[in-house]
Amino acid sequence: MAFEGLSSRLQSVFSKLRGKGKLTEDDVNEALREVRLALLEADVNFKVVKEFIAKVKERAIGQEVLQSFTPAMVVVDIVNKELTALMGGTQSKLARANKPPTVIMMVGLQGAGKTTTTGKLAKLLLQQNHRPLLAAGDIYRPAAIKQLQVLGEQLKVPVFSLGDKVSPVEIAKQALQHAKDHNNDYLIIDTAGRLHIDESLMDELKQIVEAVSPDEILLVVDAMTGQDAVNVAESFHKQLELTGVVLTKLDGDTRGGAAISVKAVTGCPIKFAAMGEKLDALEPFHPERMASRILGMGDMLTLIEKAQASIDADKAKEMERKLRTAEFTFDDFLEQMEQVKKLGPLDQLLDMLPGAGKIKGMKDVKVDDKQMARVAAIVKSMTKEERQNPDLLSPSRRKRLAAGSGNSVQDVNRFIKQFEDMRKMMKQFSGMMGPKGAKQLKNLKKLGRGMKFPF
Repeated sequence: MAFEGLSSRLQSVFSKLRGKGKLTEDDVNEALREVRLALLEADVNFKVVKEFIAKVKERAIGQEVLQSFTPAMVVVDIVNKELTALMGGTQSKLARANKPPTVIMMVGLQGAGKTTTTGKLAKLLLQQNHRPLLAAGDIYRPAAIKQLQVLGEQLKVPVFSLGDKVSPVEIAKQALQHAKDHNNDYLIIDTAGRLHIDESLMDELKQIVEAVSPDEILLVVDAMTGQDAVNVAESFHKQLELTGVVLTKLDGDTRGGAAISVKAVTGCPIKFAAMGEKLDALEPFHPERMASRILGMGDMLTLIEKAQASIDADKAKEMERKLRTAEFTFDDFLEQMEQVKKLGPLDQLLDMLPGAGKIKGMKDVKVDDKQMARVAAIVKSMTKEERQNPDLLSPSRRKRLAAGSGNSVQDVNRFIKQFEDMRKMMKQFSGMMGPKGAKQLKNLKKLGRGMKFPF
């Protein structure tokens, strides 16, 4: 996650506070000094940090904290609320025109991921049962029109184009008429970018704004550029009056300060965050959920929403029954793995679990597609009978599986043992409500300590 360094620093500060019991004013001041340093290192705007610390300090050294039975928790709660407020307070939703289509204009510098984000936004709207039309308004960058057309084909979304010889203003006008004629309720216009902000770029964008009066002007910025992203947002906002910002590459190895600073500096809300390269890796930006993730409290609401969108409820119920009755087979395991893959990268899912960062070794969990493919290859090398009955897997059969899946025999043995351990664990769960529950819970804890993801 983008805030990994900031998150671990802040959690360390609060961990020290919790160890103190009652807090003095000096304790709070020392903790806030460390919070200030952590925010500055994360590339959060200096003025924003100064104002943020002043607001937290004003509340944190009041009677509410110093006389509380759990002062450290109160300080964390204050930081959480102020961090949420700093990033916009509440989710800023996409505008809807009174009369369709709603026109969204995508702007930004070259290389920020504007065209890809246009496709991602179209996918998000499709999932909400809308009928978007994409307009190819970038006539300068080689292959920009083709890139948008390829995305349209992948998504089965229409793309309006007049080639690269017609002015972007005319393209926008005709695309709007096309959307009205074909009952598209959203029009997303992909515009040209430059390597830097210049007068000709801004003039062209202003002409498009005058021609189609967009309901949304969304600036796409690369979160990995840190404070530069905020400066770009400020410049665009002054000239175009942006309605929102989309942060891309928020899953990258970045300090993340842009997400915290951009609303405070520009007054412009972050509407979406891109958490990966795939077309479904665009999420509505929730300030309260992001603050919670930064402070290590997890983000269960986003995790639940992902699960509801990706997982078949009936299949999940049947899977739960099989786990409970120890009928879970290798075929079921394969299906379950496919369902989990739909939710996104495992390390991102772990970020959403409350307290995951505190679990030893959890920060280092990196499960890539190749790793999961190796496990899938073992299962796919089994016969139908072997998948249904793990007891059939004799040493000679395991040797065959290793050769067939490109793994070592040790890898196969380890995976099968962990599969069996998981089945035992789930069987223990099903009996925990009975009279022997306490004893089984003790056994479950022992078993759970040795469980790791395969390989």
